[in-house]
Amino acid sequence: MIHDDRLAWLVPAALMLGGIGSVQAATLDDVLERDQVRCGVNAAQPGFSALDDEDVYRGLDTDVCRAIAAAVLGDAEKVHFVPLDSVERFTALQSGEVDVLSRTTTWTSSRDTTLGVNFTGVSYYDGQAFMVASDLGVESATELDGAAVCTQSGTTSELNLADYFRANGMVYEPVVFDSPEQSIAGFEAGRCDVLSSDASQLYAQRMQLADPDSAVVLPEIISKEPLGPAVRQGDDQWFNIVKWSLFAMLNAEELGVTSENVDEMLDSEDPDIARLLGRDGSYGEGMGLAADWAYQIVSQLGNYGEMYERNLGSGSGFDIARDHNALWTEGGLHYAPPVR
Repeated sequence: MIHDDRLAWLVPAALMLGGIGSVQAATLDDVLERDQVRCGVNAAQPGFSALDDEDVYRGLDTDVCRAIAAAVLGDAEKVHFVPLDSVERFTALQSGEVDVLSRTTTWTSSRDTTLGVNFTGVSYYDGQAFMVASDLGVESATELDGAAVCTQSGTTSELNLADYFRANGMVYEPVVFDSPEQSIAGFEAGRCDVLSSDASQLYAQRMQLADPDSAVVLPEIISKEPLGPAVRQGDDQWFNIVKWSLFAMLNAEELGVTSENVDEMLDSEDPDIARLLGRDGSYGEGMGLAADWAYQIVSQLGNYGEMYERNLGSGSGFDIARDHNALWTEGGLHYAPPVR
């Protein structure tokens, strides 16, 4: 359900909040005036961000962008996707080319404190792994001494590789590429013995091989890779909007609110559900949003579990178990503060 008068309500609210400081409301004002969220994404990482057969970006990262558009503009499709490689992604965010970066980007201390960006949360808990040709007979990363390893420039993978091989008394030959497409092509062409990246990306790249059975992902996970959306520093209002758009999906899953039952849940007597869906209080007001901001997200995109299943789980070609990406109530790491 998309309200026609949504912008008429939001613009005065944004202007009112803008009185606190012009910098704080700059991104929301721009998005409202443009009637579109500009989102930096990966050009081609199936499961997270890739063009489908109809040239539409699909994936977990792109759905995070759609959730932001649903919360702010009432329409999940009002997103302009900007494909960015690992080298240019932060520059594009810093310069204002995009409003948010949702591109399998790892949250680290240096990125959070020296690049002028703020990470708003974790959309996917990942870790770096290794993929090798099946015919090599390698069963463990500890057998990779002297291997040529393909990886991407401008990523945490480069540093993690150096740390891992040094800690295990091994040497390797780095073969560095600028994009996932180049790295998987290099691996398939025999430029390297091993391809190393986040495990989620390796599973996606393995599916792109002419013969997926020709490669295997080794069991070792050598790093923590909390992936999530990032925004420019200095705009607390927009930071809160992006952060709570993700939290809304997590809270909805925990409360059992789905895209299929959200309308009947509007009459729920559960106070947590009533607050989430805007039936009790107006918790979007502090962000310059309408009371039904979270309803718009869930009704159009579903909760986090629904988003995960269609992009990475049983509803996709990957069937990646939730594991760390399950809710805290199911033994996972995902935990969202309450709407109240």
